[in-house]
Amino acid sequence: MNASDSQRILDAVDAGFDAQLKTTRDFVAIPSTRGAEGPCQDMIGDLLRERGYEVDDWHIDLDDLKDLRGFGPIEHDFSRARTVVGTYRPATNAGKSLILQGHCDVVPTGPLDMWETPPFSPTIKDGRMYGRGACDMKSGTIGALYALDAIKAAGLKPTARIHFQSVIEEESTGVGALSTLQRGYRADAGLIPEPTGGHMIRSQVGVIWFRLRVRGFPVHVFEAGAGSNAIMAAYHLIHAIEQLETEWNERAKADRHFKEVAHPLNFNPGIIKGGDWASSVPAWCDVDCRIAILPGWSVAECQKEILACVAAASRDHRFLSNNPPDVEWSGFLSEGYELKDSAEAEAAFAKAYGAVYGGVAEDRAFTALTDTRFYGLNYNIPSLCFGASGAAMHGFNEYVDLESLRKSTKATALFIAEWCGVEKA
Repeated sequence: MNASDSQRILDAVDAGFDAQLKTTRDFVAIPSTRGAEGPCQDMIGDLLRERGYEVDDWHIDLDDLKDLRGFGPIEHDFSRARTVVGTYRPATNAGKSLILQGHCDVVPTGPLDMWETPPFSPTIKDGRMYGRGACDMKSGTIGALYALDAIKAAGLKPTARIHFQSVIEEESTGVGALSTLQRGYRADAGLIPEPTGGHMIRSQVGVIWFRLRVRGFPVHVFEAGAGSNAIMAAYHLIHAIEQLETEWNERAKADRHFKEVAHPLNFNPGIIKGGDWASSVPAWCDVDCRIAILPGWSVAECQKEILACVAAASRDHRFLSNNPPDVEWSGFLSEGYELKDSAEAEAAFAKAYGAVYGGVAEDRAFTALTDTRFYGLNYNIPSLCFGASGAAMHGFNEYVDLESLRKSTKATALFIAEWCGVEKA
């Protein structure tokens, strides 16, 4: 790609940026929490059809996925779950094919009164867009779409096949991305524009979700010592798993990417429910947990360690020693992923990055996970993860920085043109 084409693409991103922000606001305004992603998928399907892409919109069948590598169990109503893929097919095949993927699912908002602005009424102020999903990752998804628009507006068209994929379940299992592979979508490389702060994700953790189901012995609270408090017993198990977390982080100090990261493997008891009456010693407590694992670690072996940890802690407890808790796998069963065998894709991206930012993109070891793992681990498709800056993902007052979004859109557009090749429209 020559300098003139490159500059026209950059100018086209600037010219279309106001429209990009309007579309992003419309997208963020849809409350697409787990199980409610349908309207977002409708919007993406419409946007793709308006642009002339070949659209595949299907309901996900879990029976097709349950035996595939990386599948995580689904516990909620999945009957309306859909994946949407828009495909561009070139008139001339000269470049390398590409998957562009974003997820439209978002995490719950938490108490609304703790937000400065309503989470699903996206607000732009001080160079930022606030709203649930504005950063993670609806702005990146729409940015990738407008990167394609910029290439067209520059009077060019790609010379390789491109699949634009909108998936769900990234925040809890990843089966949306897995469904695209089961459907047969493949490419020479992938790019997921998650909010990475302008870094290239070199290595990322895997994640295991599990539920502790603890039982107690209920009595009236006036004779509490005669019973066994399931909530307090659950805390006993949580403290034991915190020790496992400490052990795993000691092992992480030997990892070539994560040894420089302080405490990369985080354990989080994220949901707790228990008891039936304030004056009764609680007979039950369920705790939903998340813990990270390193790339290269076996999910099955880590599950065994979790079970052994819970069993050992139960043996040290007066009630649990004879009434051991159950451990259920309740979502992510995901391996970590390290970007490998990606020299060509990274070289193309380096040219795009240098033209927009100058210099070389810094690598990052990521203490969360992304859908890139499915493409790299399952089919050896090098999958890059790069995007804008922002803050408060999964928290209050989530935002994306708009200037960083403009730059990441430019870098995405130039990467598409470099990797796929372009010709005059």
